[in-house]
Amino acid sequence: MDRNEVSEKLTGVLVSELGLDGDKINDDAHFEEDLDVDSLGVVELLMALEDEFGVKIPDEEAESIMTVGQAVDLVHGKLNS
Repeated sequence: MDRNEVSEKLTGVLVSELGLDGDKINDDAHFEEDLDVDSLGVVELLMALEDEFGVKIPDEEAESIMTVGQAVDLVHGKLNS
């Protein structure tokens, strides 16, 4: 799966799971500042991503995710390792 496909699926998860506006989601969007996703929302998102993509995201890696682009890169890297 290429990075664009991961990005599209991740955007779909953000819209369906967290009820976010798809127009506001881009690689530079910061979860807390730009998308108003609190830390609990980020945890929910990560669990949904693990289910959606069949990957495991350890807590120490999850703590470093601040933007949509970082989440896409992390999932893309796990799928291609």
